[in-house]
Amino acid sequence: MKNILLIPYIKIHNANALSSPYTIGFPAMTAWLGAVHYLQRLLKAHHVDFEDLEFKSVGVVCHDINLQTHKGNSDFVYSIIGTGNPLDKSGNRPSFIEEARCHLTVSLIIEYSCDYDQDLTEHVDQLITGKLKFAGGDVITAKPSETFEIESENQKQLITKLMPGFCLIERRDLMQQAMTDYPEGQDAIDALLDYLTIKHISQTDDNGKVKWTSSRKTKGWIVPIATGFHGISDLGKAENQRDADTPHRFAESIVTLGEFIMPYRIENVDNMLWHTHADLENNLYLCQQNQPINHS
Repeated sequence: MKNILLIPYIKIHNANALSSPYTIGFPAMTAWLGAVHYLQRLLKAHHVDFEDLEFKSVGVVCHDINLQTHKGNSDFVYSIIGTGNPLDKSGNRPSFIEEARCHLTVSLIIEYSCDYDQDLTEHVDQLITGKLKFAGGDVITAKPSETFEIESENQKQLITKLMPGFCLIERRDLMQQAMTDYPEGQDAIDALLDYLTIKHISQTDDNGKVKWTSSRKTKGWIVPIATGFHGISDLGKAENQRDADTPHRFAESIVTLGEFIMPYRIENVDNMLWHTHADLENNLYLCQQNQPINHS
């Protein structure tokens, strides 16, 4: 049995859509798990009853997303819609770094453990609309949170509350398969792009009419996602680091494949939940699923 906290339909404005140095789209999993971890720290710090509270894993279901990009009729690529920054003293636009933004509505499914959880939803609702940001975005509204005791027999009660929406799961298995199917092994970036590429093929029939067909390597809503960081320097001190008491290291983003699926396809709630994992031997700090769906 799992204790589940559901925070439904969180409407977020201006979330960070630059999910990695290479991709723009749905916010990175590190952002969602980081926000939930901060929520846990706030609850434990401000309420004595929640000293033993632990948020074990998190699931994200997207109900709506509006990526702030624009593409004109004659444009080849999309452009980022920037914010209207104030003019400088000379009346010109100041220099700024473009930031990819999105407005979205999500529901969070949080597996937790706590000896006392009678007032948990009340305190969560106060913090969600007051002190929390998700992926750098501001919370506009959120529906009241709920708690469930989930077993395999009654998880449909939870799934129903997540519809309509799309649950983000990991599809690292696709990249692993592509990197081992080839005689010499396909490069990681080639494997990722191979699943994201849309191929258009034209055929001419007997009457001279051209028919176009489009296809991808596999079915499903496959997207690139950022799922953690890889340390590229030794632990130590850095000049002007934010936290003087915590060792610092430089890291690079880890990008793999993910898939958005309808929640009704989830057979086990663990198939949608993510948790943090540190592989210190390989300098990896990961967000990984409790029980990945095996797509053969």
